[in-house]
Amino acid sequence: MNNSAGSLVGYARVSSHEQNLDLQLDALSDLGCIKIFEEKASGTRSDRPELAAALEYLRAGDVLVVWRLDRLGRSLKNLVEIVTGLEAQGIGFRSIHENIDTTSATGRLVFHIFAALAEFERDLIVDRTKAGLAAARERGARPGRKAALSAAQVAVVRQLHAAGEHTVQQISDLVGVSRATVYRALPKAG
Repeated sequence: MNNSAGSLVGYARVSSHEQNLDLQLDALSDLGCIKIFEEKASGTRSDRPELAAALEYLRAGDVLVVWRLDRLGRSLKNLVEIVTGLEAQGIGFRSIHENIDTTSATGRLVFHIFAALAEFERDLIVDRTKAGLAAARERGARPGRKAALSAAQVAVVRQLHAAGEHTVQQISDLVGVSRATVYRALPKAG
């Protein structure tokens, strides 16, 4: 349990077991971190137990310290989510290499610029996706998932259901689709 308010808590990570944490550990110790969580795991992994333990350990007033930004987040979006979550709990964030410290006004400004860039990047992706779908439609393509049932199969489903001799589950088993797909193929009651 973390009993001291305002403590510096370190998180060090390397991507593989062959890599060495010494540089990060030395920098975090030199800065005065009272506890350092060490992880040897790829940054792309969402299950990083030592990061989870560090986040659990932190209390309001503490500061999470990393050697570099890429040691904490899998992506800019993930990094922004983590730091925003820390901020909401009254926990600061510091990156030694990039000289970002969210306990200062300048550090918060720099980090919010990163957050704005991440949001801008997401918006660009959405815009490009919409433009690509519109262009595909103009060329006659039908983007999206292929229908689960052909027109002939829909007719069979409707006939079986109208006859009243089969349950929806039996029809779905006969046709090889889910019950939800069978229900979507039936005329809307109305």
